[in-house]
Amino acid sequence: MFQQSTYLELSEEGEGAHKFYEVVQSGVEVTISYGRIGERGQVKTTSFPTEAKATAAASKKIAEKVRKGYAPAVRGMRQRRAVTRRQVVSHTSTATQAPVLWRFMSGDSAFGVFVDDRRCWVGNQGGDVYTLTHDGEVTRRFRLPDGVKCLVGDDFWIYAGCDDGKVYDLSGKVPRVAYEIAPDVDIYWLDICDGVLGVSDEAGRVTAIDHEDEFQWARKGGGACGWMVRCDMTAVYHGDSRGVSRYEASDGAPTWQTRLRGSVLFGWQEDNDVYAGCSDNAVYRLAKADGAVSAVYRTDSTVFSCAAAPDGRYVFAGDDHSSVYCFDADGTRLWKLATGCGSALSMQFLDDRLYIVTTAGALACIDASEAAVEQATQGTVPVPVDVKVAATLATVEPTAVLETTDHVGDGIVVECVRDGSGLRVRVVGSGYQPSWNVQFPKEIREAGARYLVEGVRAAGRGGFYRAYGEIKRLL
Repeated sequence: MFQQSTYLELSEEGEGAHKFYEVVQSGVEVTISYGRIGERGQVKTTSFPTEAKATAAASKKIAEKVRKGYAPAVRGMRQRRAVTRRQVVSHTSTATQAPVLWRFMSGDSAFGVFVDDRRCWVGNQGGDVYTLTHDGEVTRRFRLPDGVKCLVGDDFWIYAGCDDGKVYDLSGKVPRVAYEIAPDVDIYWLDICDGVLGVSDEAGRVTAIDHEDEFQWARKGGGACGWMVRCDMTAVYHGDSRGVSRYEASDGAPTWQTRLRGSVLFGWQEDNDVYAGCSDNAVYRLAKADGAVSAVYRTDSTVFSCAAAPDGRYVFAGDDHSSVYCFDADGTRLWKLATGCGSALSMQFLDDRLYIVTTAGALACIDASEAAVEQATQGTVPVPVDVKVAATLATVEPTAVLETTDHVGDGIVVECVRDGSGLRVRVVGSGYQPSWNVQFPKEIREAGARYLVEGVRAAGRGGFYRAYGEIKRLL
């Protein structure tokens, strides 16, 4: 049986590319491994009818990478390049204790939180993502290859942006790579709207990537360290060390730029406004239309995170001294309370509850109702429930392996087809636009293969479909 292995690397100076690509042929099977140097990376194995066809496919893959600048190397000679992790210092608050209903210690500093009407999500720097009920029961645990920078929701889909440069779709039973950011983009934050991804990075750039995981445009603002990016159907809002800018979603054309006194460390958005939490002890509300500052919310220390009620009626902030604040829409401070479990690195408000994730790794649920806050200011707070993980809870990791089935049932059949040099996925059957591609994980695409998905939805902006639910390969 013929066997052959080729290991390549592409490593550029400074903050450039630093990745590997390995092709291993064993008889009729070709196994491809790729990722950042020093990491496990992604692995995919494909079988071919004959050894000759396997050899031809392997040679083609190697030639493609060599043309892009990859060169033969020895595994282990180059070391993993350090990934920027947000350095934060948290202090203890002297404020009155907040009415924390329950708290869950995730095991590491936590930046990612997302809450909807079904569950709560927390992602930490250890790569763990947990889901909990609104009452604090842990229901699922995912283990991702690297630290979680943020969690974002986009309609049905939940995504985790990680330090390995990948964005994982957590909407199914197992995490799958939805986007793979270029190696020279050091993710600080990301947001997704209708399948289009916006990424802010260490260099102060903002990059837009479409539903096919393909680069659309990038812009460099006047500052560095872009911690804020928020996307809607028409624009991308980016905050860096100089202020906040708006770019058109379609082509990245700048619309406005607003200078702020402090560096932007966090961002939030509502329908008509964006909110920038800054190092000068303030949250600014800016109009999406023209960037005008309509309100300023003053805190007593550097703002690590912020959020707003859905109608902008209340605005919340978390500072670097383990305190959380609530303001009226006009900027009037209503209260300041201590978290008791670290500084809030991200937060979200839903149904009179403020959910925060902290430097101590906690996901805490704070009762932000007027009655509970009034009691807290008088010194009466509930004893928080300390949530534990059941010993029987399984840990689920990303995989490119698919279940197989020969039964279509109520599912939707999609097919992977070659389109020029790329692979596209399209819906099979009547009632769908035949020219529209389907947003579908790249790592499981194989020309000619058919898959069964739970369903597809047309993107709000039109032009493509988005697959959701479990994915199985049709036999």
